[in-house]
Amino acid sequence: MRLLVLKFGGTSVGNLERISNAAKRVIQKLKEGYKPVVVSSAMAGETDRLIKLAKEIDPMPPERELDMLVSTGEQQAIALFAITLQKLGYPAVSLCGWQVPVVTDKVHTKAKVKKIGVQRLKNLIEEGYIPIVAGFQGVTEDWEITTLGRGGSDLSAVALAYALGADCEIYTDVEGVFTADPRIVPTAKKIPLISYEEMLEMASLGAKVMQARSIEFAMKYNVRIHVRSSFNDNEGTWIVPEEEVMEKMAVRAITLDRNESRITVVRVPDRPGIAYQIFKALGDAHIVVDMIVQNVSHQGYTDMSFTVNKTDAPKAEEIVRKVAKEINAQEVVRDDKIAKVSIVGIGMKSSYGTAAKMFEVLYKNGINIMAISTSEIKISCLIEDKYGELAVRELHSAFIEEGQEVEVSNAS
Repeated sequence: MRLLVLKFGGTSVGNLERISNAAKRVIQKLKEGYKPVVVSSAMAGETDRLIKLAKEIDPMPPERELDMLVSTGEQQAIALFAITLQKLGYPAVSLCGWQVPVVTDKVHTKAKVKKIGVQRLKNLIEEGYIPIVAGFQGVTEDWEITTLGRGGSDLSAVALAYALGADCEIYTDVEGVFTADPRIVPTAKKIPLISYEEMLEMASLGAKVMQARSIEFAMKYNVRIHVRSSFNDNEGTWIVPEEEVMEKMAVRAITLDRNESRITVVRVPDRPGIAYQIFKALGDAHIVVDMIVQNVSHQGYTDMSFTVNKTDAPKAEEIVRKVAKEINAQEVVRDDKIAKVSIVGIGMKSSYGTAAKMFEVLYKNGINIMAISTSEIKISCLIEDKYGELAVRELHSAFIEEGQEVEVSNAS
């Protein structure tokens, strides 16, 4: 019998009826010959509700206490899941992250997994139980509760699959990974097979199907992932090594990220060490910086802009204001009304003209580009938020719907 980790997202356990449906899916896998281990997110909306409560008290609540608070969402869900399975006649045991244990570093709200103890899980499975593990949760070596960042239940599932040598299925409210968000582009197509590299870029660039860090982990340890709907039995999207993907499309998908803010430090002295001072302070606060733009120096001064996750923006702005005062910059300006639109495709490595075509599409639709970021397999443009959905639709039409050349690999 093969071990199988089944992760259910918030919408899949959003109420008691959906928890019952998820439990029946687990039972079906058991009947098919698998030994299931369940990873559950909090019920839909619960994490946001708890964060809102904390922020009503303090707009920037202490991160340790925030972890203590939001981790209770998963605890509710796993207990209800276990009760449901027991009611249906199947022995189940709910486990918090610290009871597994999922051991992490000490960075609250975005902890990294250091190691996972699986002996207790294996013992429970051998005794005939179905373990129901709280996603998103971890614990430090000195017993502080941590969380793995938004979408962290994906990381919990992938890490457990690796530690157990199991297959991994991610159940969500969509049928897999699409060429664009179907809510924005109704003609978006489901992608049957996608490489780790492409999925990592998509997740990092705003695709909400998987957490980026979970894909990073899967790629590092070669964990194959099947993303599928919790509402039907259709085949979803397999996330696999690049060599298994036959069709190397120049552009596989279009993504939109509205969860970033731009911070601009105005009139910065243009001398060595200034950028280091700013970004060292942000790094020390565990804030991830994305797109960085520095204007051409004029009379010994320049402007410097960068983007951060909107969740981190208030903290980042506060830090940068302190540094700006130290370096005698003129002011710090924050803009939350931005969006990042991107094209992603592993075939970009060997294609030409892709960037020009993207810029042409934006130009023809009157969309100004504030910043550009590239890698081997993606091009991202920072634009005004009000143009975000238009940009996605037009780029999808130009790159996906109008067809593109396909490079076929020699993979067996």
